[in-house]
Amino acid sequence: MTHRLLNRIGIPGLLSLVVCLLFIASLAIGREPLPLFAALSGWLSGDDSVHAIILSQIRLPRALIALVAGASLGLCGAAMQGLLRNPLASPGLVGSASGAAFFAVFVLYFGVSASAPWILPIAAMVGAMLATIMVYLMAGRDASITTLILAGVAVNALATAGMSLLLNLAPSPFAVRELVLWTLGDITDRSMSDLWLMLPTTVAGWLLLIGVGGQLDTLTLGERTAESMGVNPQRLRWRVFIAVSLSVGAAVATVGMIGFIGLVVPHLLRPYVNYQPGRLLLVSALGGSAMLLAADIGVRIIPTDAPLKVGVLTALVGAPFFLRLIVQSRREYL
Repeated sequence: MTHRLLNRIGIPGLLSLVVCLLFIASLAIGREPLPLFAALSGWLSGDDSVHAIILSQIRLPRALIALVAGASLGLCGAAMQGLLRNPLASPGLVGSASGAAFFAVFVLYFGVSASAPWILPIAAMVGAMLATIMVYLMAGRDASITTLILAGVAVNALATAGMSLLLNLAPSPFAVRELVLWTLGDITDRSMSDLWLMLPTTVAGWLLLIGVGGQLDTLTLGERTAESMGVNPQRLRWRVFIAVSLSVGAAVATVGMIGFIGLVVPHLLRPYVNYQPGRLLLVSALGGSAMLLAADIGVRIIPTDAPLKVGVLTALVGAPFFLRLIVQSRREYL
């Protein structure tokens, strides 16, 4: 039945249906179930009932941010894996995620975001861009993929060291707790203002990735062959890197560090698109949205004394998968 459904609507159609169902479930499910139809009717009619307020100010922004951030992480993961021709690649390789996290923690440490909340996402986006520029300067314009990866690892290590220093110098245990919880990744207490701050940079990154699918397909034949067919590998490389820094930086700025979506989702969906990097971009975006929406629903229904962070849940799912992928790649190499 599953194969018949796939043949009829295709994997993008099926994933779109899954995302829609999860989005609706995200609006309805929580610590206290929400009568969705009544809440929606009250909100559209201008009613100030409790259910309408919960839907419009809590559940809807949370679901929309999960939808957009998950799509960015999945899309950028697929783009990085296609560019580097490596299923172990992830958006964090270019340092954008760690750069965004460091600048966000920096703002939280000095308490600037308390008086102006909009500074936090903007600082994180600036951090993502600066991290990408550092990778560019360290690697050079015509750097090989290996050099770019090493430069990204160096920037990641530098940003992680900076975050560790801030945590060590935090003035109180409460400040340490706030900084640590932010880095775990979370979508609670987000508003529509956070979504509007996130969207421009996110959409700019998405637009940069339009049209790169065919070039990524050609790149699978090797850089020399792709170059002979009209593809400029260096230009493609930096186009993808800038797109990833914009979209992932905006996601990290809004929801914190949520790992493994950009790694797991493209790898799981690759067989359904015949291992074509170009076709993988759209389905990975849909799959990323589905995974983050599902994880956000999971943290609400899993009974815990303290609220579970969504980044922790994705790590619990993604880390074993990552280890299995490494073992599988090692066996294939041997």
